[in-house]
Amino acid sequence: MQNVLLVIQLLLALSLIGVILVQRTAQDGGGLTGGGSTMGGLFTARGSANVLTRTTAVLATLFILNCLALGVLASSGHKSASLADQIAPISAPTQEAPKAPTAPQVPLAK
Repeated sequence: MQNVLLVIQLLLALSLIGVILVQRTAQDGGGLTGGGSTMGGLFTARGSANVLTRTTAVLATLFILNCLALGVLASSGHKSASLADQIAPISAPTQEAPKAPTAPQVPLAK
């Protein structure tokens, strides 16, 4: 499921970049499609701005929702226990009297 959502995330990111690059900017009067196009209908100055703005909003919303879904899927695979809970308890060392060192065993000569 994560792989499917990752592919969708990539497609959403690329299409969002494409839609943003096509939009008109305020400084130069046109995006990548050129400024001042005289085509009628959908791609008039006002028509294309409305369609591209709404498309950008929809793609951005889908992108954010997909990010949240990926985050939920990624976090569901982790345990909720902390690392401190996984460490075995260390027992206290016992207080034994130190043993006297023994003399080394020297073989007897014959």
